[in-house]
Order: sequence, then C-alpha cells, then structure tokens
Amino acid sequence: MDMKKWILLVLVLTGGIVAGQAQIKIGNRTINTKKVLSAASDIASAVTLSDEDVAKLCRESVKWMDEHNPVSAPESAYSKRLDSLMKKVGDVEGLDLNYKVYEVVDINAFACGDGSIRVFSALMDLMNDDELMAVIGHEIGHVVHTDSKDAMKNAYMASAAKNAAGAAGGVLEKLSDSQLGSIAQALSGAQFSQKQELEADDYGFEFCLKHGFDAYGMANALEKLNNLSEGQKSTMFQKMFSSHPDSARRAQRVREKAAAHVKK
Repeated sequence: MDMKKWILLVLVLTGGIVAGQAQIKIGNRTINTKKVLSAASDIASAVTLSDEDVAKLCRESVKWMDEHNPVSAPESAYSKRLDSLMKKVGDVEGLDLNYKVYEVVDINAFACGDGSIRVFSALMDLMNDDELMAVIGHEIGHVVHTDSKDAMKNAYMASAAKNAAGAAGGVLEKLSDSQLGSIAQALSGAQFSQKQELEADDYGFEFCLKHGFDAYGMANALEKLNNLSEGQKSTMFQKMFSSHPDSARRAQRVREKAAAHVKK
C-alpha cells in the first residue's frame, strides 16, 4: 500500500481555537471537545500508527468535519465553481479526489490523504480561480510529501496527551464526536518547516502549470494571504500559511519562477 495515499494533511483548519479550551469554533459552529476517556497507552501507540490506523482516522476526521459544517449544496454557485475547476485536475498522485465547500466565514481549506479536499466559501470569495487552485495545489503538495506523516503523528500525540483519543494495540478505537473534535484542534496547531513550506509552494506552482492555470496564481495567492495575515482579523489559516518563511518572500520567489516560465 502506498504510504502517500494515507497521509493525513495537517490542515484540518478552524478559526477561533485557543489552546486549553474545552471548545473549538468552526465558522459559526461551537463544538464541545471535553476529554471523554483516559488512555495511558496513547502516546506510545501513536508512534506506531499503521497505514490502516491513519486511513481510518483520516476518513473519520473528514466525516466529522462534514457533519459539523454547513456543506454547500451541489447546485450552489460555490459547488458548481469548485466542481468546474476540479474537473480539470482529475486524480493526483493516484488519489481519487473528492471535494466539497463549507459555507463558513473562515478563510480556510484542508486536504487529506484519502483524496478529500474541503474548501471554505470565504476563501473562494477572496481568491480568483487561478489563486484558489494554487492554494489547493499547495495543500495537496503537503499530502504527497512525506512530511505530512510526521505532522499527523505529532497531531495525534498532542491529542493523546490530553486523553482525547484512544488507541489499543495499534488499532484506533471508534472515536466519539468530542474525540474527533479534539484531534481536529490538535491538527490545526501543527506547522511545517521552512523547507516543507517552500516545497509545497513549488508543488502548488507546478500544479497550476500542469492543469492549465495561471503561472502567477501561487504568487498572487501568497500575497493576498500575506496582506490578510498582517491585519488584526487574520485567521489561524492565514497565519500558519504565511509563517515559514514570511509569505512576502515566498510570493517573490514563486513570482520569479513564474516569470522565468513565461519567458520560455
């Protein structure tokens, strides 16, 4: 089994999360994440998560997010727009992509190793088609790169440290709503290194070129997120997306790559 197919991307992204709180807020929804069980073996078992464990956690996390967000109807303008764009992509790295839009105010997006992509409507409002696909490509880049596996383990371990998720014998038990909410909280705080972010930028850039989107999409998206991250209303996603290194330098870097490509 290809490990890359079962890597859970770090960005199960939510707004309004404060470490140590018993609740998290996603859009205008508040979810209770109080600890519901004690599992002393969690930290040790998290280190040995199997492909099957990661796949199950991925599927259940996406299902949880779908159940706790207002999913845009198939006939909505948001869904039709995303569907039209994603049809140009097909599968990626062997992943059978599936995608939905959450109609929430957060400027967020996330992707998971089972091919699930979830885009928040506020991000779609902010970005044009080329910029939106660059962001999606960036997140897919984290999935197909091996750094995402370590991010998944770290997020699970952070959750286990708070006795919020259980594992026995290396196999995940059935996770409750509050357990999955706590895992989402831990995942939202994970960050990548400078090298990993630059590699994801490059993947997003190449993703745009491969699928017929503007070569400058990645640079323009980074510049928009950088402008927002400097404001007081910036979300967790904008701050995380622009953290390693600062998005102004990242935007300039991929802008130079785009200019070089256009000159060919």
